[in-house]
Amino acid sequence: MQIVRILAVDDQEFNLDLIELAFMDDHRVEVVLAQNGQMALDILEKDSNFHVILLDLAMPVLDGFATLERLKDHVVWKHIPTIVVTANKEEKIRALKLGGDDFLGKPYDVEELKLRTLNYAKIKDFQDNLDKKVQERTSQLSQALMQAKKTEYEISARLGKASEYRDLETGMHIKRMSHYSAKLAQLAGFGSDEVELILYASPLHDIGKVGIPDQILLKPGRLTPEEFEIMKLHAVLGGKMLETDGGYPVLDAGKIIALQHHEKIDGTGYPEGLSGDDIHIYARIVSIADVFDALSSERVYKKAFSVEKTLEIMSEGSGTHFDVALLNLLVQNLDQFLAIKETFPDEEESPSILRLMDQLQ
Repeated sequence: MQIVRILAVDDQEFNLDLIELAFMDDHRVEVVLAQNGQMALDILEKDSNFHVILLDLAMPVLDGFATLERLKDHVVWKHIPTIVVTANKEEKIRALKLGGDDFLGKPYDVEELKLRTLNYAKIKDFQDNLDKKVQERTSQLSQALMQAKKTEYEISARLGKASEYRDLETGMHIKRMSHYSAKLAQLAGFGSDEVELILYASPLHDIGKVGIPDQILLKPGRLTPEEFEIMKLHAVLGGKMLETDGGYPVLDAGKIIALQHHEKIDGTGYPEGLSGDDIHIYARIVSIADVFDALSSERVYKKAFSVEKTLEIMSEGSGTHFDVALLNLLVQNLDQFLAIKETFPDEEESPSILRLMDQLQ
């Protein structure tokens, strides 16, 4: 055991002398003396590293009862075992009700005083070590959880990029739109856990594109009506790819987003023609984030629209394509979305994996 520190509080010097004598031969023990409750509290304000407090009740300035109340109301001091020293049975009961951990009757046996105090010191020492281990373990688990969440997001983002490698999107589109989605969810009043869920799930919105034939997905010109019907299947394919038996929040949210992010408020979207609140709010959020980034970013097939032009185009779809309240949140907090845009600028365009493969053949 480390050095045991005892705070002895009594207005009688004789009693304090007895306490010092009880531990005089034990080099493991350090006794600090206080002659009233206020003096004890002043000592604790400067140094609260004590194993046990021995507390007399009948004292001037601040008596033991008032001192005990102050001790047990304090976030740190309340964890220090307090042994009340009294000759009055009624006082003993009152002190125990106030939170005293134990009592010693006066006149007390010096050997009993010593043994009882050291026993409580051992308990305090054990509790402190246990708390330290719990804090260390909690910190380790917290770091592991944080790393797992980072890994989860990275996997989600890389899965999202799987569709980009078969499409004409730029490398930072996934990160921008996922952070746009999270920011919009936060502004909509979502809690931190759900905001984080949307951040991790939104990169999966276009995962179904991996199942669309190259001649349609990579077609440089306008799609025919028949080809567009096939293209629309990427939403259904994404939903099927992310089906689970439950218990996988990111994949479950990703399924909703992949399946519904092309639905429109007026019911003219696909694949199910959902309208209004029948479209899950996750999908309504991602729809706005995805289109905002698509319009305001450069692609190999188009120049970037200005932010003003982007918002003008999107405002035309307010209440028909987009959720009115959510779109207003983006417009009203545009500076926060532009900060995200600056954080994740497009990298130098690189050819897709399929094009690289074609060049190597």
